[in-house]
Amino acid sequence: MTHEHTTASGNTPSAGLQVATGRTSLAHVWRISRGHRWGLLVVCVLGIAAASAGLILPIAVGRLVDSVQSGTATAPELLWTLAVLVIAAIAGAAGTALTMVLAARAYHAMLAQLREELVAQGMALPQGLVEQAGTGDLVSRSSDDVAQIADAAPQIIPAFTMTGFTIAVTLAGMTALDWWYGLTLVVVLPVYVLTIRWYLSTAPGIYAAERAAMTGRAQQLIESQRGADTVTGYGLGRHRHERVLEASWSVVTHSLRARTVQNMFFGRLNLAEYLGLAAILAVGFWLIEAGLSTVGAATAAVLLFLRLFGPINQLLFVVDVLQSVGASLNRIVGVIATPAAGDGSGTGPVPGDRTDPEAAAGSAAHGTAVTVESVDFSYDGDRPALTGIDLTIPVAHRVAVVGASGAGKTTLGAVIAGIHSPDSGRVTVPARTVVVTQEVHVFSGTLRENLTLAAPEATDDDILAALHVTRSAHLLDDLPDGLDTAVGAGGHDLTAAVSQQLALARLVLADPDLAILDEATAEAGSSHAGLLDRAADAALRGRSAVVIAHRLTQAAACDRIIVLDDGRIVEEGGHDELIRADGLYAQLWSSWARGRASGAG
Repeated sequence: MTHEHTTASGNTPSAGLQVATGRTSLAHVWRISRGHRWGLLVVCVLGIAAASAGLILPIAVGRLVDSVQSGTATAPELLWTLAVLVIAAIAGAAGTALTMVLAARAYHAMLAQLREELVAQGMALPQGLVEQAGTGDLVSRSSDDVAQIADAAPQIIPAFTMTGFTIAVTLAGMTALDWWYGLTLVVVLPVYVLTIRWYLSTAPGIYAAERAAMTGRAQQLIESQRGADTVTGYGLGRHRHERVLEASWSVVTHSLRARTVQNMFFGRLNLAEYLGLAAILAVGFWLIEAGLSTVGAATAAVLLFLRLFGPINQLLFVVDVLQSVGASLNRIVGVIATPAAGDGSGTGPVPGDRTDPEAAAGSAAHGTAVTVESVDFSYDGDRPALTGIDLTIPVAHRVAVVGASGAGKTTLGAVIAGIHSPDSGRVTVPARTVVVTQEVHVFSGTLRENLTLAAPEATDDDILAALHVTRSAHLLDDLPDGLDTAVGAGGHDLTAAVSQQLALARLVLADPDLAILDEATAEAGSSHAGLLDRAADAALRGRSAVVIAHRLTQAAACDRIIVLDDGRIVEEGGHDELIRADGLYAQLWSSWARGRASGAG
């Protein structure tokens, strides 16, 4: 991460990732439609024209019925009617196909933009917020919810193009035959209205619960996968299996409830269909008896209603799909609308955003790289993890943070990095800040692509120079294609030590003003400890750095050492000074030295 920020008090993250309101989601969809509105206008024009072609069949058949009834029907008239019907069918089919293609293109283009915004914002969210919500929540939104919207396209696109146009045009055609035929729809309108009202009051909560259950299932699966070593080591396989099974059955239960409501919805729609057909037949019979309509007009009205029958049900069926899509869309837009770190909205800093840019620039001008003023922080708002932290790091100085397990070392590094925002106090760091942790990830791709993630403009000469600095240039001799060797999943397997060397080389290429190393050389084991320590020392040369030390030899090599105990700074000074003081650091050093000697023995 690279950013400049000054984090002030009062920035407490919310309990989880937010869910947008329907109005917010619609406003967001309208915004991303900006580049597609002319295309959507063309879709409307074509859709209306194609739907209008469908009116020709009922009207032509009605006139033919009247001709037969009056005895004036002729063979040429029949042939002309058939020809007109064929031409209308071809024109309608062609118009429908083109309308669907254009609508699908706009739909998927907007969905792609939505997905890209989701991924970009998800990457910019504060790590603390994502962890607090559960990583399964974000994963579910970027997978299950996106898939839900994408999979609904075959139903939504026809419903909001040809189906909607067909209903509008057909209603106009029925009213044109006789306004009584259009009035018959008043009979079924209350049934449709009551059905929709019932459904809209019942279904949203059920679909939201179903999506939430899917999030819980995703969280359980991710935790089982990420903690596989712990699960195996402690024999927790059955326990994790039961948790995943419980979460999966929760999804099944909510899905069955959703399907039950769906079937009840469809039953009500069938009732409306029967009532509508009976009403139009009764009105047609009355109009014919009163001499106000012909048999042909009544036939055309029935055929138009039967033509309307399917599209109305299809459009209302889509209401069911829209509830699920709406729930997913609200969750996606909720992530996009979540304020990113450092935008002044209370979730902490993000790359490139600045709450007080002059503060960091002014500190650097006076020779100060990092300023931490009266910082308090807690994860749960109750038990403090850091209390009253005051720290100043001069430019080009290295400060080590040491302490017993649970003392708050990693928490302090995360607050300085901007991963967590303090409950009170202020943190100011340089614009270019890079964090390297012990959990190094090797992305699928070439070695070159992995190394240039933080420096896309780096040349091969820059890469080789960075590898030399971190004492890892020899690795190219062991790789079949050098920098073009595929690594990561499905590629060349890299050891933990090599992965950490590459992470340090990334740091050199990024060339930050401040580097935060959170036990960044701890994973490779003692056999490579010396090599990685020397590589880290070379990578940090001339830079301001915060080193959260796993091995106290790392701390001894720094300009200053900060000793934490229960979230407070209890000692501060150089290695020799702290040894002479015979305080907590001296005890840690003595204990660490004995353990090291015992291990060597």
